[in-house]
Amino acid sequence: MLDKFITPVIKPLLTPVVMLMYKRGITADQLTVVGFLVGLLAVPLLAFEMWYGALVAIALNRILDGLDGALARYANQSSSAGGFLDITLDFLFYAAIPLGFILTNPEQNAIAGSLLLATFIGTGSSFLAFAISAEKFKLEKPQFKYKSFYYLNGLTEGTETIALFIAFCIWPQHFAVMASIFAIACGITIFTRIHGGYHTLKQQEADANKAAENVPSSANSEVIND
Repeated sequence: MLDKFITPVIKPLLTPVVMLMYKRGITADQLTVVGFLVGLLAVPLLAFEMWYGALVAIALNRILDGLDGALARYANQSSSAGGFLDITLDFLFYAAIPLGFILTNPEQNAIAGSLLLATFIGTGSSFLAFAISAEKFKLEKPQFKYKSFYYLNGLTEGTETIALFIAFCIWPQHFAVMASIFAIACGITIFTRIHGGYHTLKQQEADANKAAENVPSSANSEVIND
C-alpha cells in the first residue's frame, strides 16, 4: 500500500552508492545474492534472541535489495533472469523471519508464526500468478514501471512487511499479537488481489476475444469491396 509513495523518495538517495558500485564492477545479481545471505543471518540471531543484531541484518538486506534493482537500471542490465532471482530470494527472506521467531519460542510463537507464513504464501502466490498473466496481456505498470514483474497492489506490501519485521525485533514479546494482526491484513490483501486480478484478467480476455472476432469480419469486408 505504501510502496508507491516510499519508493520515489528512496530511489534518488541510492544513486551515489549505485554509481560507486558500478565503477567497482559490482553487478546487480551479486548484490541480490549477498543481500539474501545477509538477510538469512537474521534467523540464527533471532533464534538466540539477539534482536538488534537481527534488526541490522534485516535492514542491510532491504538496503541491498533496493540497490540491486537501481544498479541494474543504471548499468542498463535489467533482465528477466535478474528479476526472477530478486523476487524469489525476497520471498524466501520474508518467510525466514517468522521462522526465526518460531524457533525463538515455539510454544508462544508457533501458531501465530505459522498463520503468518500461510498468509505470506497467499500474498506471494496471488502476486506472482497475476504477474504471469499480466505479462501475457502486456498490461502496463504505471506505478512500478522499473519492476521486472507487474505489481498488483495490496494492503500489505514490502514497506508494511519490513515495518512489521522491525517492530518484531523491537518488541519481540508481542510477536504473536502483531503476527496475528498482520496475518489478517494479509488475508485482506489476498482477497482483494484474487478478486481484482480475476476480474481484470476476465475483462482482458473478453477484450482480446472481441478483437479477434472483429479481425475476420474486417478482412471479409475488404474482400467484398474489392
